[in-house]
Amino acid sequence: MRHTLPIAPQFYVTAPQPCPYLEGRMERKLFTALQGDGVEQLNNSLSQQGFRRSQNVLYRPSCSECSACLSARIDVAAFTATRSQKRTLKRNAHLERRATSPWATEDQFSLFRSYLDSRHADGGMADMDVFEYAAMIEETPVRSRVVEYAEAGSNKLTAVSLTDVLEDGLSMVYSFYAPDQPQNSLGTFMILDHIAIAREAGLPYVYLGYWVPGSQKMSYKAKFAGLEIYHRSEWKKMSDPSEFEAAGHPLSTDPIAEQVANIQLPEQPIHRSR
Repeated sequence: MRHTLPIAPQFYVTAPQPCPYLEGRMERKLFTALQGDGVEQLNNSLSQQGFRRSQNVLYRPSCSECSACLSARIDVAAFTATRSQKRTLKRNAHLERRATSPWATEDQFSLFRSYLDSRHADGGMADMDVFEYAAMIEETPVRSRVVEYAEAGSNKLTAVSLTDVLEDGLSMVYSFYAPDQPQNSLGTFMILDHIAIAREAGLPYVYLGYWVPGSQKMSYKAKFAGLEIYHRSEWKKMSDPSEFEAAGHPLSTDPIAEQVANIQLPEQPIHRSR
């Protein structure tokens, strides 16, 4: 006889830390471990509910002061490139894509360090060494790929994305690129190319991580047609970014216990003899 039992992970909350996006606010995260049987189902289900993966952990912002960090994804079928995005594709047409298993390399780490030192020298990852970088890339219990972009005919890396393959899309876990080519908009290019990969694979979504209303660092995500935002337990089409400004209000967040109670967990089929 076939039965189904719910996968019941334990959820925890991190200690508050200064928020990197909203000055004067404190950030905390709700997280659970990806381990044991059913990790693929759990990763798929929680990714569809606004969670992100970091190595063997799934997390989602769960701040007491606001709920401004909103998960974002692109509906591939609804996406149409703007003129600016078409120019970005043209400027980077000389790059070759290669998707590999999640293995860290010295070339990747060299590019990663250049990116951090130039763009995020004061960020939480600024002190990462080669071993920590290798763990970020290689410690994955789910289906992951490293998508590299290099100059045609050479091995010189220009951009890299650690990408998870979900049942309904591609999740760009972490991306970095050559910081000395701002005119090429490499971050935008990688998203555009992942949209192309998703279309080729018949996957409906590309997950981009978090978007914060009013954050200049995050504003580029709102420029993609077909953008959807996970807000109040459902995905909503982005028509006007100002519609989500209330998420930054101190009364916009639900208690932790209520947040956990509203998480939908997958069911794992098991077999038992009668």
